[in-house]
Amino acid sequence: MAARHYFSPWAWLGGGLVVGFLVPFLFADVLDVQRDLYYGIHAIATLTLLAAWLRDRGTALSSFLLRRWPWGIAAGIAGGAVTVFAVLRVEDGTTHPDGFEFAVAVVWRGLVYGAMDGLLLAVFPILVVYAALEPQRRRWLGKVAVGAAALVASLTMTGAYHLGYAEFRDADLAKPVGGNPAWSLPTVITANPVASPIAHAAMHVTAVVESYETEVFLPPHDAP
Repeated sequence: MAARHYFSPWAWLGGGLVVGFLVPFLFADVLDVQRDLYYGIHAIATLTLLAAWLRDRGTALSSFLLRRWPWGIAAGIAGGAVTVFAVLRVEDGTTHPDGFEFAVAVVWRGLVYGAMDGLLLAVFPILVVYAALEPQRRRWLGKVAVGAAALVASLTMTGAYHLGYAEFRDADLAKPVGGNPAWSLPTVITANPVASPIAHAAMHVTAVVESYETEVFLPPHDAP
């Protein structure tokens, strides 16, 4: 018997866009939650959304993790190299805390928040589109077309998410949207959910280490 899906993939994608916008809008903009606490809320919301979709689909995450995983790791590292270069090119170096505080920031703001952003902005929308259009991916041209649709979904999620932050409701929105392919294409190409979190975490770790007071990466910032 086929698994029963309570919501269509497109409903999940639409709901994900709403969640992606509301989490930063409510907790970072309206309520002005302390940054590190906000990252915890962001992580809970992201993992809950992904787990709910997998449960509705009747699919274990392991089935995605095992899909071309060596290529997923390699693509994530390649994408990470691009995001690291972007941080170093865009931002000037700043001072950062020392000792334990700095180590916690690297793990929490860099690795954890970076990986959660990669899941929300890339992995969730890409896998939902792939699941919705799985029959069309059986031919080479279909794979290209569906991959393009998945990239558009990830770009849309990135835009919706950053619009939740007051500081990105202007021309600065082009910065994260323009940087999206560096962390989304690794999962678009490999269909492995490990790739994008690796690439995105590399960007956030670099921002913490090299530009702790960044005005582009690691939102929320003080709105202009």
